[in-house]
Amino acid sequence: MTTNIKELSNNLINRINEIAVPLKIMHVCGSHEHTIMENGIRTLLPPEVEVIAGPGCPVCCVPAREIDEAIELIDQGVTIATFGDMLRVPGSNSSLADKKAEGADVRIVYGIPNAVELAKDLDNEVVFISAGFETTAPTTASEILSNPPENFSVLTSHRLIPPALQFLIESGQTNLNALIEPGHVGTIIGMEPFEVFSNKYNIPQVIAGFEALDILMAVYMILRQVKNGETKIENGYKRAVKDTGNLKAQEVINEVFNVTSREWRGFPKIPNSVLELKKEFDDFNAREKFDIEVKDVKDAPKGCICGPILRGVARPEDCKLFRKECNPTHPIGACMVSKEGTCNIAHRYGVL
Repeated sequence: MTTNIKELSNNLINRINEIAVPLKIMHVCGSHEHTIMENGIRTLLPPEVEVIAGPGCPVCCVPAREIDEAIELIDQGVTIATFGDMLRVPGSNSSLADKKAEGADVRIVYGIPNAVELAKDLDNEVVFISAGFETTAPTTASEILSNPPENFSVLTSHRLIPPALQFLIESGQTNLNALIEPGHVGTIIGMEPFEVFSNKYNIPQVIAGFEALDILMAVYMILRQVKNGETKIENGYKRAVKDTGNLKAQEVINEVFNVTSREWRGFPKIPNSVLELKKEFDDFNAREKFDIEVKDVKDAPKGCICGPILRGVARPEDCKLFRKECNPTHPIGACMVSKEGTCNIAHRYGVL
């Protein structure tokens, strides 16, 4: 089996080299970046084919404003339930980890079902920070539709990948020529939401899985499109992604959420890029339930270039703090906090 994989990899690399042209390919998935760095894929590609990381880490994309909102809830005596990666994401002046160290009731959970169970066991109000892209939104929607306890609510932080890509393409900041689309998002939304980038902006795209061969195949498929003068969205992850996606998941998302506009970390307000609970679910919407409002938001710690890294216009090595003041043990920027963050991955797998 190992020999077959090696032969397949070498075959793909040879084919890539045969048809390589100058190309900047962006992916938007922390797992893709992990695979690329762990396997040294950039070193295997011809120098004219550049693969850059975009806003593919959902925790990294949570802006300081939403951390500040959670901290305001803590100051009101609320119990916060969140993923472990969220603890050290910086707000304007502090993080959830800072508040926990001061004695706040901040609980690490593995998902929203655990947060609901926590609310059933506590007399206190429990708020779950529901971070994630389209992949995790159906789980949040399903729990809301299952009538959670009255003392439970969510601080929604679900973000949508296609609007962020449209912003990057139209801004021209990254000068990207092609896209490797995230397989896990594709399992939910299918191929249609990505079609506009090929039809309107002439960008070749491939939805890819998460193995090294998946990435190499995606690069080859993109170069093949360029060679043939094509621009389309291709499904390179057919073992998991259907053309139409998961219709049931789309249905529950549409039932529970409205699409609205909010900023991402390192981005201004991106139109139609965030999911917020519909009015009929205000009882479970922490923003409405607790009437929270934050001001004077500072999105980036001093010296941190997480924003440009998330936009694909900088690499971790460009940051003066990288591997010095900012490291996984003491992260300063959000991109170093999560194991899906570009800086965290570069720290673990980059050349020292």
